[in-house]
Amino acid sequence: MSDDSLRPEDFAEAAGAAITDAEGKSFAEKTAVLAENGLFGVIVAEEQGGLGLDLSFGIPIVAVAGKLQLRYPLVEQMLVASALAGEDIGAAIVGGEKTAAIAWQGSLEEGYATHATFVADADYVLVASGEGAALLDRASGEVQEDPSLDPDYPQYTLKLEGAATVATLSAEAFAKLKFKAKVLYGAFAAGAGEGAMDRAASHMAGRVQFGRPLSAKQAVRHTMARMKLLTETSYAGLQRAIAQDEFGAARDVDTAFAGAIGNSCFIIEKAIHLHGGMGFTWELPLHCSLRDVRKIDAAFNTGGVVKSIGKAFIAAA
Repeated sequence: MSDDSLRPEDFAEAAGAAITDAEGKSFAEKTAVLAENGLFGVIVAEEQGGLGLDLSFGIPIVAVAGKLQLRYPLVEQMLVASALAGEDIGAAIVGGEKTAAIAWQGSLEEGYATHATFVADADYVLVASGEGAALLDRASGEVQEDPSLDPDYPQYTLKLEGAATVATLSAEAFAKLKFKAKVLYGAFAAGAGEGAMDRAASHMAGRVQFGRPLSAKQAVRHTMARMKLLTETSYAGLQRAIAQDEFGAARDVDTAFAGAIGNSCFIIEKAIHLHGGMGFTWELPLHCSLRDVRKIDAAFNTGGVVKSIGKAFIAAA
């Protein structure tokens, strides 16, 4: 699809409608709805069953997923479908016949992998193997639940002894997947923050104190303005990360990714604070977004990423 009139935000609107339609459905039903709307193949070439769009179209799609609190491995489906484009498994993932999760820590050689979400429902799981990665038949390995970060949608640890490999990725292909992952997960986190900000704005506008809405208070306005600024900064950083620099070289994504994660956590926590005591209740959905972002934070060791960025900055000075 090479029509220059296509706009990423238009796809975000369509994706939002599909995600809303999938809300409340089972894992299999969500898969069918999202596949029918073409979301898994957005960044897969047309000749390989996808829409043939670049990563700039993926950003707003996963952002709206974060904003609407989609509890489904949409990013993983997009990543594995793109990495295995042209193969039967890739085509099955694009079409929704198969699903894949990704374990971001551990490796096949170590015999275990961790920080995998939704893997209990997936057909395959991608784990590091050497410099590349291996796609494993999930049923051939032992899965252990880890609910410490999210009891509703836990992460999993996988024991990989005897696990069956069904496809492999080269070091180059795995590096590309990880680059795309940081862009898309950063966008998902930014969307989660944006959703929390919108909820806080609605609450502040409807909550009246001493005859005036809380949104009329200067301190609240300043906080909301900062939340909005950080949201826009996250999106701008991610869009910049996927564009070539002035010398035609690819940019590093780590700064934009770490910024998006940190900004999102700040925004969601401020939204909880702005809701007062009710912000800390289980019934208010803000905690869902915070746990989603914290799981990404832990899976990618964002603190370690920030330290590496700082060391590189100091060394270059």
